[in-house]
Amino acid sequence: MRPGVAAGHPATAAVGAEILSDGGTAADAVVAMALASCVAETVMSGLLAGCHAIAFDGTRVLNLDGFAAVPSEQAELAELEIPFGDEPVVYSIGAPSCAVPGLPAALGELWRELGRLPWSRLCEPAHALARSGVVLPEMHARSLEMFDELYSLGGGARLFAPEGRTLAEGETLQQPGLAQTLEALAEEGAASAYGGSLAEALLAVDGVVLTPSDLAAYRPIWRDPVVVDYAGRRVATRAGLSGVPELLTRMPRLSELTSTERVLSLAAALAPRPRGGEHTTNMVAVDGHGRACVLTHSLGVGAGVWIPGFDTQLNNLLGESDIAHGDPQPGDHLESRMAPTLVFDTNGLELAIGAAGATRLRTALATVLAAILDEGHDAETAVDLPRVHPTQELIDAEPGVDERALAQLEESGHTVRRWERLHHYFGGVSCVGRAGAAGDPRRSGAAAIL
Repeated sequence: MRPGVAAGHPATAAVGAEILSDGGTAADAVVAMALASCVAETVMSGLLAGCHAIAFDGTRVLNLDGFAAVPSEQAELAELEIPFGDEPVVYSIGAPSCAVPGLPAALGELWRELGRLPWSRLCEPAHALARSGVVLPEMHARSLEMFDELYSLGGGARLFAPEGRTLAEGETLQQPGLAQTLEALAEEGAASAYGGSLAEALLAVDGVVLTPSDLAAYRPIWRDPVVVDYAGRRVATRAGLSGVPELLTRMPRLSELTSTERVLSLAAALAPRPRGGEHTTNMVAVDGHGRACVLTHSLGVGAGVWIPGFDTQLNNLLGESDIAHGDPQPGDHLESRMAPTLVFDTNGLELAIGAAGATRLRTALATVLAAILDEGHDAETAVDLPRVHPTQELIDAEPGVDERALAQLEESGHTVRRWERLHHYFGGVSCVGRAGAAGDPRRSGAAAIL
């Protein structure tokens, strides 16, 4: 397999290609891309996020749980109603919604265990992006417009609406404080967010319920992957709230179906789940030695609160009802739907893939997996195929979904909502494999094969 990268923004993907060309491992590339995404993709996530990763070092496959943790104290959250698609969704935001971030610690752990280049080298591209600013691509601009009320709160107004309106496609997003954030990370390492200058600035934000002990106690957790059979391959992913292993075991074989039969089979297999709207991004790298790494991270939708001087938004993961599960205690990692995934056949690694998109994440991931592994499409075609997403209330369909299938679904009593154009609602898939590499146009994604 040729080395390659894929991510949710052209600038993020370019950083991954740069690091691989400089001799970095797949993990090095993903760490550098994740840091770059915290500059280029702040409409989708940010440094104080939670994350999950999967890595293959040529011998072992390991999952890394770097999701956010429950702090020792809690407080009442503010609420904000935002139209998501055609429906209003209430989000719980504000400084008290910020859980203990896991992304910085997880990046440090990936680098220590699987990296080769110096940590400071991996911080350089993100630092350069913070100094120069990044061009806002179409899908990020559309997402920003939809969430303008949230992103215009507090310090966000200066960054995302500097002239009294949210930035439009093609305009430059300037976040100068992120240069200071990246300098702190480069000098102090990931520990800066847990006991250094970033931690000090975070704890000083008015209303934050995190304590120094909460930050100091945080640890990412290495876990074994769940491995299931699908389309004659072994698929390594994560279980829990993701639901991906269970979904793959009941996915229909699509390769010999008509277009109509394909849509009907997918609609039946993709069982509905509660809706949710948190912003997420994903990045993938495969290096020249066949090592791979996939990482997905999210702030939720964000707390609408930024660290002064650092231009870094707090997560609102304590307020994300979509991932509320069980009875997590202080220090416990919250649940997540993230499912970074690796696929192996008899010849070894075949595909590295991940997806963003809250409750649509597993729909997007499974649909693209089926298109590549079962239907034999190349990566770009598989990612571009129109998607359907059943919910408890209706079936969402992108432009291009077989109309005869949608008519049959309506005749059987389903309500079908036809979307007029591509939308980040339907998730964002990034993948690299023998079938090529692809970033998702629904997130203005990009990919490169070296």
